[in-house]
Amino acid sequence: MENKMQIFNTLTRTVEPFVPNEDGKVSMYTCGPTVYHFAHIGNLRSYIMEDVLEKTLRYAGYDVKRVMNITDVGHLSSDADTGEDKMLKGAKREHKTVMEIAEFYTKAFFSDCEKLNIKRPDVVEPATNCIAEFIHMIEVLLEKDYAYVAGENVYFDTSKLKDYYVFSSQNEKELMVGVRDDVDEDTNKRNKSDFVLWFTKSKFDNQELKWESPWGVGYPGWHIECSCISMKHLGEYMDIHCGGVDNIFPHHTNEIAQSEAFTGHKWCNYWFHVHHLNDKSGKMSKSKGDFLTVSLLEEKGYHPLVYRMFCLQSHYRKPLEFSYEVMDNMENSYVKLRKTAAKLDRGGTFEQEQFDEYKEKFLSALENDLNTSMALTVVYEVLKAEMGDKTKLELLDSFDEVLSLDLTAGEVAEDNGVDAELEAYILEKIEERKAAKKEKDFAKADAIREELLTKGILLEDTREGVKWKKA
Repeated sequence: MENKMQIFNTLTRTVEPFVPNEDGKVSMYTCGPTVYHFAHIGNLRSYIMEDVLEKTLRYAGYDVKRVMNITDVGHLSSDADTGEDKMLKGAKREHKTVMEIAEFYTKAFFSDCEKLNIKRPDVVEPATNCIAEFIHMIEVLLEKDYAYVAGENVYFDTSKLKDYYVFSSQNEKELMVGVRDDVDEDTNKRNKSDFVLWFTKSKFDNQELKWESPWGVGYPGWHIECSCISMKHLGEYMDIHCGGVDNIFPHHTNEIAQSEAFTGHKWCNYWFHVHHLNDKSGKMSKSKGDFLTVSLLEEKGYHPLVYRMFCLQSHYRKPLEFSYEVMDNMENSYVKLRKTAAKLDRGGTFEQEQFDEYKEKFLSALENDLNTSMALTVVYEVLKAEMGDKTKLELLDSFDEVLSLDLTAGEVAEDNGVDAELEAYILEKIEERKAAKKEKDFAKADAIREELLTKGILLEDTREGVKWKKA
């Protein structure tokens, strides 16, 4: 098939034409969540943009198979080989078992994805399903002398590779400080950059999930799971591997090391990484304690798709700064967009030539390293263009196969978080205030405004009349 798609490949640090291993088919892997807590909106930025990439490839005519893991064991709190297992940390926090925590937060993650119109991958595989595959890969790596046993744990020997730091020209010391590996040095390692393939009980006696292995009762390291799960479902050659930029080192670096040592050939051709979401204090992170979730945005009155649109208006390779002021502006834009589309009539003539012209323009923006901002610009161009409503609606439906903003689903239903009784009271008070102002009793009008404010309701006098909202 004709290829126009270009994406930035982190491995080569250049924008490249996308050429899959098999014509017309794409194998795609996404690093899934570690299900020890709710996903924060910074995590979800990555999943939104990976969703857009998958849908763009499908829109361009590719047959995509996308696989995602669920990390329910083995991910330590430093992202390297130090600290406690994040799943165990979550279980302690909530006084539940690790599997209860995993089940609850897996459901919560997919609930958030549904609210954000993120398509569920074709295959979703928990790490705990694949212990046999992990053990097999480790056995092969030991046979090939890429791994060694020390202190009852199994380690990958990075000194056996010509180039371990495939993603970066940074030196070893800079990289290791980045993952805080110097906090708790593992004396079993031959080289500081070596990483654990299998932990035994000698590492963490209180680990809840353990399995029998040739090296003792224990559990897998975090990095091994993505290599094995992707190969289980996609084979030994993969087109695209996705994740956030924080996965580049050590996680994706270690995946490449063990996968290519295991297979004996190049494993994945394109690496797609989404940049951080920041707030004014820096990168959003669960380790800060208080973090923003989709549910919290909903509690503050935002439709989840406002956040999706907020992500789409920026390029995935640029840091994005979150603020409520920007979200307010985005909400206004989103509501107006849906309102404008809702006024269009599906009757009339369909204009094929104009449809094809704008569809090509939209796809060209996305094929240019996923320029979602330009793709949104095409949406607005269509709404302003001289063409029939039927054609406009057909285009919006087509664009929404990728954008997934529910563009033609009608006006956004406002959920103001106010029950019917309070709303009736507010409207009654607005009428009383209107009458008081007519009688020039401004003291009473001000008193009504203050009374409503004590109930958390803010009045705004506009050209269209009095509007109210939660303060």
